[in-house]
Amino acid sequence: MERQQWKKIWVGSAGNMVEWFDWFVYASFATYFAGSFFPSGDSTAQLMNTAGIFAVGFFMRPVGGWLLGRIGDRKGRKAALTLTVSLMSASAVLIAVAPTYGVAGYGGAVVLLVARLLQGLSVGGEYAASATYLTEASAPSRRGFASSFQYVSMTAGQIVGLGLQIILQRTMSDDALHSWGWRIPFIVGALGAAVVFYLRRSMLETEVYEASADDTHDADKGTIKALWAHKREAFLVVALTMGGTVAYYTYTTYLTKYLSNSAGLPKQTATLVSFCALIVFAAIQPLAGMVSDRIGRRPLLITFAVGSTFLTVPIMTMLKHAGSFWPALGLSLLALVVVTGYTSINACVKAELFPTGIRALGVALPYAIANALFGGTAEYVALWFKNAGIEGGFAWYVAGCAAVSLIVYLLMRETRELDLNKVSTPASASASASVSTVTTSG
Repeated sequence: MERQQWKKIWVGSAGNMVEWFDWFVYASFATYFAGSFFPSGDSTAQLMNTAGIFAVGFFMRPVGGWLLGRIGDRKGRKAALTLTVSLMSASAVLIAVAPTYGVAGYGGAVVLLVARLLQGLSVGGEYAASATYLTEASAPSRRGFASSFQYVSMTAGQIVGLGLQIILQRTMSDDALHSWGWRIPFIVGALGAAVVFYLRRSMLETEVYEASADDTHDADKGTIKALWAHKREAFLVVALTMGGTVAYYTYTTYLTKYLSNSAGLPKQTATLVSFCALIVFAAIQPLAGMVSDRIGRRPLLITFAVGSTFLTVPIMTMLKHAGSFWPALGLSLLALVVVTGYTSINACVKAELFPTGIRALGVALPYAIANALFGGTAEYVALWFKNAGIEGGFAWYVAGCAAVSLIVYLLMRETRELDLNKVSTPASASASASVSTVTTSG
């Protein structure tokens, strides 16, 4: 890759890492601050309350997807990326200073809710802006490799969060962590976002977007009207995201809680399992992206869906009885290797479906809707099954979602060879031979 392209990927990834550090820190530290915002009682009920607020953040993502996707298509990818990190910084500050239940009653939970709404707004636009930016900034023959850094950076954000959690667990008492130590990562996130804001102000716009500046369809850029001209592709994004997002959040944000709350592992051990598994997971994303540049996107997506459909129930069952670090790590790695077939390339697959003038919104809104319905609710659904005494039902739910996406992957066309500058415009969407749609011809 040229040096300019590497610079664009680096700046886009660095911001994405901070965004997702703040997003995932909420989930990974929930076991420590759940009791701070809700009345004392059953620990599972407290976790369900915090998981409910976590899910609410996802339901704000479609709004963020629409608003920031529109900005990304009309004002540029740089403008959208700069705004998303500003919103994330503000939300991190709010959580860091939120009053506890003992001080303000449910007032602290309200502050937590507002912060999560801001995070949802921010991440709703961040995913699409980042996916579009990384895909457009890369050479045509290396889009899979370049876009894989989205999940490298997303996972790196979680790794940093888990690493900080491990350090705090080993340097602070459990009482101190539950009392005030959980606020530290949110302060760190706010400071990191401020640094990335500075970096993104000087980032370069993509050549693909700049080449579309004189497009005669400027008035329709980033509009629902323009997106509706590509409604088949938008529905395709929802369907192909369904299985991947449920599996991803199951084995990342929910894994630590599952290992500690269901498998009975100490919190420190559960955190270390997630930390080590995610390091390997991040490392293999570019490798899978490179494979997709050679053999296409569909083979990886199909491999993921088949693996998730048939392996989720056995993996989740064995994880519950893992008993110690090494078996839990091995099973977690197996699950994440399977998920890599989706995470490494889903960004470029979605971006490759839409023309430049609607690409950010086309990725953002349908993806955010799918995440609100399936990704954001995964943890809450898992805890609901547990609270109802049928915890094993959640694994079947994850497998079922993967099976639905498998059907989509089998029927969709390959997107690897598409020229981003020549994907159909809204005016010519009826001639959709140059965009990927669900078709029985496979």
